[in-house]
Amino acid sequence: MPLFTSDYLKSLARNKTLTESTKMFAEKDKAHTSFDIFLSHSFLDKDEVEGLYLELTKMGFSVYVDWIVDPHLDRNNVTKATATLVKHRLKSSKSLLLAVSYNASMSKWMPWELGFVDGSTNNCAIVPVSREIITPKSYKGVEYLSLYPFIKKVPDSSNRQRLWVVEEAQKYVVLESWMNGAKPQNTTVDIFNL
Repeated sequence: MPLFTSDYLKSLARNKTLTESTKMFAEKDKAHTSFDIFLSHSFLDKDEVEGLYLELTKMGFSVYVDWIVDPHLDRNNVTKATATLVKHRLKSSKSLLLAVSYNASMSKWMPWELGFVDGSTNNCAIVPVSREIITPKSYKGVEYLSLYPFIKKVPDSSNRQRLWVVEEAQKYVVLESWMNGAKPQNTTVDIFNL
């Protein structure tokens, strides 16, 4: 299976149900104490991030996206209070997934968020979002991003779609286990060919 494409994620966002829209809108009114995933991204990829948010929440993950959970934050007027709230959200998340796209290199917040989480928990992984279909075998992280594992969606042995944290073709672990401290393990199955 190829990695996440921009078209696929935008399609999920465009075709969301009324129930999904209502749930997403209601996130701002909830009293959140923790999240499974802090989804770091470029705001220029808002449509793709919405699709990724929907995909992750359908899989049962609680996901922090600033403009969904904290829409009152003003991107044009960043203050110490903004940074304090973002730090709090990072600390209350089990993991950070970095949605790396063409626009990601223009984000000022993404490197800061990655550095903050990497320095404290090291539970960081890349979600490659490409404009074209690329295979995991051909995915190469850019510069320091190549130091981090990436996420791939593959069915498990019961044919249920799962997200896997992949370090190498035969070294990976299911996302839920990774968020709880498990490290990618060597296996005999090449996940790139699944």
